Amino acid sequence: MSEISKQTRVELIESVSNRYREGSRSDKTLILDEFVRITKYHRKHALRLLGGRKGSVADRPAKPRKRVYDEAVRQALIVLWEASDRICGKRLKPLIPLLIESLTRHGHLKLDGEVQSKLLQASASTIDRALAPVRSGSKARQRRRPPAVSGQIPMRTSGGWDDPLPGFMEIDLVAHCGGSMAGRFSHTLTLTDISSGWTECVALAVRDSSLVVQGLESLRNSMPFPLLGIDSDNGGEFINDGVLEFAKRHGLDFTRSRPYKKNDQAWVEQKNGSVVRRLVGYGRLSGLAAAESLSRLYSSSRLFVNFFQPSFKLLKKERVGARVRKTYSPPATPAARLLSSKHVDDSSKGRLRAVLASLDPLRLLDEIRTMQRHLTGLAAGEPDHTPPHRSADLERFLASLGTAWKEGEVRPTHRKKATGERTWRTRKDPFESVWPQVVEWLDVEPDVNAKELLSRLREAHTDEFTAGHLRTLQRRVRDWRAMAVRRLMFTEDADVGLRPEDVKQAPGDVVHKL
Repeated sequence: MSEISKQTRVELIESVSNRYREGSRSDKTLILDEFVRITKYHRKHALRLLGGRKGSVADRPAKPRKRVYDEAVRQALIVLWEASDRICGKRLKPLIPLLIESLTRHGHLKLDGEVQSKLLQASASTIDRALAPVRSGSKARQRRRPPAVSGQIPMRTSGGWDDPLPGFMEIDLVAHCGGSMAGRFSHTLTLTDISSGWTECVALAVRDSSLVVQGLESLRNSMPFPLLGIDSDNGGEFINDGVLEFAKRHGLDFTRSRPYKKNDQAWVEQKNGSVVRRLVGYGRLSGLAAAESLSRLYSSSRLFVNFFQPSFKLLKKERVGARVRKTYSPPATPAARLLSSKHVDDSSKGRLRAVLASLDPLRLLDEIRTMQRHLTGLAAGEPDHTPPHRSADLERFLASLGTAWKEGEVRPTHRKKATGERTWRTRKDPFESVWPQVVEWLDVEPDVNAKELLSRLREAHTDEFTAGHLRTLQRRVRDWRAMAVRRLMFTEDADVGLRPEDVKQAPGDVVHKL
C-alpha cells in the first residue's frame, strides 16, 4: 500500500480512536494491528495516539528549528569553497582545517572562535546545503536525462555513416526564441540528407512531438527520394512513443546521437547555421502568424538552397601526427548530387530536371528577401502581421543587385553586433541621500529589519518614501550585513558604511583578496 498523507492519518485517528478505547482487549488488538499496517507507525506510538494520551508527537505544535549555522558561517564557507576551487562538500570537509590554518597564517582570514568551531564540526551534507544557493547561480544548467523510450533506439556516432543511400537524414529543431527560452515560440524542424546534402525545413508553431510527426509525414511525399531513416538528438520532441511509432509504421531506421555530443549530428548542425540561421536570424518569433510566414519563406528557400546553392561534402578524414587532414568533394548542389547518383531512379531524376528548368533564381531570392523583411517586423513587434505580396515586376530587384554591395549586409534578418553591457543607472537611487543615516542605525542595532528601517525613514521623510521601497531597502540591508560579516573575518578592513552603488560590487572583493 502506498504511503498515506498526514491529513489522512489525522482523520483516521479521529475515526478509530473512540472505537479503540471502547472495544474489548481482542478488538483493540485487531484495530491496533490494522492501524499500524496502514499508517506504518511504531506500535508504541500508535498506542499513544489511539489511547488519546496527551503530549504525543502528533499533538505537539511544530517548533521552528534553531539556526545553528548563521550568516557568518555561511560567508566563511563560501570563501573556503572558492579557495578550494569549488569542490564538493565531501571533499571540502577534510580540507577545512588545513585551509583555515593556511589562510590565517598568511593573513587572509581572521575567524571568530565560535565561527571556526562551527566550521570544523559541520558535516558534508550541511556544507552542501549552505552552499546550494551559491552553486545554483554559478554552475551550468543541469543536464536532463533522456526519456526511458531511448533504450529502444540505438545510438549512432558521427562516424557511423558509411556512405548511406539518399534518404537517410539527420533531424533537429532550431528555436526562434530571441535569446529567452521563456514562454512559447516558433521552431524549425530541419532535415538534412547525408548522401546529397538535400535540406528540408518545416515551421512549427510550438515545440511538440505531434507536430514533429506531422512534419515528417508531410515531407515523405514532397522529397525527391523515399525517406529511409532518421537520426535525431536526445530531445523529448524526438525520443518519444509518437515518433518511434511513426518510424516503425513506415519501416524507417530510427537512431539517435550520444547525449551532449553535438558533433554526432554534424551534418544537420551545419545546415542549422548556414541555412536556418542565415535565412531567419536570431529574433523571437511566436504565434501562428510567425509560423505561417516561416512556412512561406521555406517554400521558396528549399528550392533556392537545394537547386542553386552548391556546397562541399566531406569525403574522409585522416590524422597525420597532430593534424587532421580533410578531403572534400568538388562543390555541387544537392540536386546535382541526386542527379548524378546511381541510387536515384530515372523517374525521380526526370522530375528534378523539370523542376530545375521551371525555376527562376531571382524570383526565389526576391521572395526570400520579402519574407525576411516581414519576419524582421514580426520579431520587432510591429503591429502589421499581414504577409506582403510578392511583386510581379523584378526589374527593381534586378537593378538593385549591382549596387547592393555598397549598403553592406542585405539580409534583414542578419544579427546585428551586440551592444556593450550597460554600466550606468537608469533611475535615481532613492536611498542615496539617507544611506549614511541607515548605516548609523544598523551599527547601533545590527538585527533591525528593513521594515522597521523604512518606517523610521517614512517618519523622518514623509513625502519621500513609500511602501514600494521596501524590497529595495531589503536588498541594501542584506548586502550591508554580508559586508559586516566580511569585515569581521578579514584582516584587511572593509568599508562597511558603503553607499548603495558600492555595495553591489562588494561580493567580489572577498574572492580578489584570496
